[in-house]
Amino acid sequence: MVLVVAAFVTYVSTPAVLKFSRRVGAVDVPNDRKVHAVPTPTLGGIAMFIGFIVSLAFASLQGPFKGSFRPLFVWPAPELFAIIVGAGIIFALGVFDDLRGLGAPMKLAGQLLAAGFVFLSGVRLEYFRVPFRGVGALSMSADISALATIAWIVLIVNAVNLMDGLDGLAAGVTAIAAGTFFIYTYQLQVQGLAGPEPTAALISAVIVGVTIGFLRFNFNPARIFMGDSGSMVLGFLLATSTVAGVGRSATQNQSDISAAFLFYLPLAIPLIVLAIPLLDTVLAIFRRARKGLPVFHPDKEHLHHRLLEIGHGHKQAVLIMYAWTAVIAGMTLALSFAPVYMLPFAAAGLWMVLYTALPKLSGKSL
Repeated sequence: MVLVVAAFVTYVSTPAVLKFSRRVGAVDVPNDRKVHAVPTPTLGGIAMFIGFIVSLAFASLQGPFKGSFRPLFVWPAPELFAIIVGAGIIFALGVFDDLRGLGAPMKLAGQLLAAGFVFLSGVRLEYFRVPFRGVGALSMSADISALATIAWIVLIVNAVNLMDGLDGLAAGVTAIAAGTFFIYTYQLQVQGLAGPEPTAALISAVIVGVTIGFLRFNFNPARIFMGDSGSMVLGFLLATSTVAGVGRSATQNQSDISAAFLFYLPLAIPLIVLAIPLLDTVLAIFRRARKGLPVFHPDKEHLHHRLLEIGHGHKQAVLIMYAWTAVIAGMTLALSFAPVYMLPFAAAGLWMVLYTALPKLSGKSL
């Protein structure tokens, strides 16, 4: 029900946000490095943030979630409240960037502020497990914990942000990533391995809802873009939900290898599902460094641009990225809970290699 509320509120809010974007001049104008052909309103992240807040307000009224919302105004802040405040910081940063434009150092400073706040509120990586018998969990020092938590959040925020290059791409891929993590946390709960706080599953469900509600207006041809106010918030929520889910499993009675697997998988899911955009980010850094350009210098050589160059249409390129993400996500879940299903996903992956490399297999480009 929280997912449905998030989707519905985002869906009904987007037309008003679209008009508001035009009124304030928040319009993305085409240029040589962009693939859209007409000026398109941005600030779609406002509708997504409204869906996020309203759906959590709805959740706070439901019995299973009430404990996560009270008390709110104490320190350190409750886990869920800290994530909401951190998302608000990222959202304000993104809106300002969409309206006025911010340099990379300012955006990074804002991301560090939001990540630092949730860390100080207790949403953090405090230990890691070693998959060797007799070693178990090793506690991180405060310095290492802060570095690991903040670096993780900043990495995922920027991976989702950089992925937002084609209509519907960031929203769809993030929805698949969040849906995968939701299924994982739900299965742990069914098996009695999940902790008492439902934060990770709740935030994951909200992400899926707001992205589904927004995709109606964002899929090609997009009527509105999410902007940094949307993409950075999605990345922040995805990152913090996985941090909240790490180390919360009741693994004390399991083998060291099993415990380590349950510990690392929440972190592995966004890394695996976002493997393509993360690889794209690394390649972009090397490409620009080789040319002597700044790391943040924009270009039109990302993987989704390459798909367009080899003959895939715009919709087709996005659907290919969706399919790759779904195959990778499915293999991750199969490895976790049902290894017998690994073979069908592997076969689907092989077919996707051919489909991606040979656009003529798909017939007419979309």
